[in-house]
Amino acid sequence: MSQASWDDFRIAYQVAKSGTLTKAGKLLNMNHATVLRHVNCLEESLGTKLFIRHQRGYQLTDAGELVVKELPEIQKSFSRLENLMASAEKNISGNLRITTLSDFSPLLNPALKAFRQAYPKLRIHIIATDDILSLATGAAHVSLRAGAQPTEPDLIVKKLNAPEIHYYAANSYVKEHGIPANVSEYNQHLWALPSNEKRKIPFIKQILKHINDDQIIYQSNHFPDIHNAVIEGMAIGPIGVHHSSKHDHLQKLDIEIERGIEGLWFVYHKDLKNSARIQALYEFLADSLN
Repeated sequence: MSQASWDDFRIAYQVAKSGTLTKAGKLLNMNHATVLRHVNCLEESLGTKLFIRHQRGYQLTDAGELVVKELPEIQKSFSRLENLMASAEKNISGNLRITTLSDFSPLLNPALKAFRQAYPKLRIHIIATDDILSLATGAAHVSLRAGAQPTEPDLIVKKLNAPEIHYYAANSYVKEHGIPANVSEYNQHLWALPSNEKRKIPFIKQILKHINDDQIIYQSNHFPDIHNAVIEGMAIGPIGVHHSSKHDHLQKLDIEIERGIEGLWFVYHKDLKNSARIQALYEFLADSLN
């Protein structure tokens, strides 16, 4: 029996959590075939099957259940060792894994470009997902989260300025439909708004209170899709100021944004409290998002 690879264990564990090779591959930034190769290598090394393959996904065998049960604590130990070693290293270099909402990742690029210019030995890996990844397991070094302030134990949380967002309409939309003069006219207009959980965002909820569902003519769980629909003149919708400034054919509507307790949070594990990489990244993002 050949010796099993730690990467094989890590990738198989993600398959077990995700249920399919495709979903695991997206989170691991790997293609389907690479994920399958690692799973096959692990099963061959162990001499046992970890998964039963079905059309709808991967079901765990008894051996697979044992891996899923035991691996998280082992993974935490490896991650803690990695984090402590990274904190002890004052030279800002190596890999830096950042998880953030897919809607925010384009906003980070100007700051990350400047960050890389200052520290050219760094390699940045963005994990864009709406899921909250565990920082204790080392899935990411830093998490940029939107919403209420994170309260999980063992995390260090710092506030960042959230992107400024307003409602806009393209000139072509305004020419055909006009713009709402007040709240009572919202229901006379067409809207492009996010779907699913993102409807709970305060500045989205404030519009939903005043319109019927049939006035929402475009929906997506991905904000860049909403932005494009508004830019094309399909409907009124929310766009970040950083993005709207690139399109001079957009008109900002007189709608006051309700922010509630929403915020943008820079989150990392306490084991990385002395990491020069983490502190430098926070400073760059804090300056960029001011």
